[in-house]
Amino acid sequence: MSQVNYAAMSDAELRQYFLRHREDKMAIRAYLDRLSERPRRIITTHIPHFKLKYKEITS
Repeated sequence: MSQVNYAAMSDAELRQYFLRHREDKMAIRAYLDRLSERPRRIITTHIPHFKLKYKEITS
């Protein structure tokens, strides 16, 4: 069996690959590792006093 180069795949290609090859546990691990390395962003500010609450929990 030949080695698959997950790093050479785009995110979309890697996702499609592991969906087609569900037995390849290294593919899903590579995809999840890639996602976990990205910075997380807060996507809402609709909560009253959001900035104050955010500052409290991050301090």
